[in-house]
Amino acid sequence: MAQVSSLGHVGLYVHDVERSKAFYRDILGLKVSDESERSGAVFLTAKDRLDEHHELMLVPGRRDGKVIQQISFRCASLADVKEIYRLLVERKVPINRAVSHGNAVGVYFQDPDGNQVEAYWPTGVDWPQPFGKPIDLSAPDEVILANLT
Repeated sequence: MAQVSSLGHVGLYVHDVERSKAFYRDILGLKVSDESERSGAVFLTAKDRLDEHHELMLVPGRRDGKVIQQISFRCASLADVKEIYRLLVERKVPINRAVSHGNAVGVYFQDPDGNQVEAYWPTGVDWPQPFGKPIDLSAPDEVILANLT
């Protein structure tokens, strides 16, 4: 049976990305691992970006009732992500997307309250974020791995 191995990262909608980035960087010592000029998202980590690209993602657009951008759970293998995907399809759980981030393969879906959840497996490839390429998680592993970027 597939299962997640740990909480990987959380995405938060914030009022002021620069203010929040400074807070998490200057108070908690997180390092900026990537930033997106297009979306304004900031990715931060306490670790080396090759070990864990980001543990916190800050995204502009916080509104009343809209705080969590996503909750992401790390999986130990691609097989675990594929099995979770299979269960989501089987149980008719709303799937937002299946994607390669280059540095990870993941599936985004909704929990019963409509929160976005991700189950992902880190590929070990260092790839700038944000990046997202649709993938077919029902494809053989070798096809998925050959089309990460």
